[in-house]
Amino acid sequence: MDTNHTHIVSDKKNILIWIDLLILTFVTIEIAQFDFKALTVIIALLVATVKSILVGYFFMHLKFENKFFRTMVFICLFVLIAVLAFLFIDYSFR
Repeated sequence: MDTNHTHIVSDKKNILIWIDLLILTFVTIEIAQFDFKALTVIIALLVATVKSILVGYFFMHLKFENKFFRTMVFICLFVLIAVLAFLFIDYSFR
């Protein structure tokens, strides 16, 4: 039984994703320059989340995985987000 699958992703698509990641990195740098008060951390985390989704989906090939594996990854991410949410809630009331 051969489970070796190859997925051909064009160089153009990889370069476009890389450019998107560079743009989002510059957005993160610019966010740090301005004072959005309490929203600064939230905006930076949202940008980092989008960047990590792009990396996972395209460069780590989650796009080509089966539905069960993708579901497990998203469940783990949901648990991580829930733990971080509880952390920030706890931190804000101290």
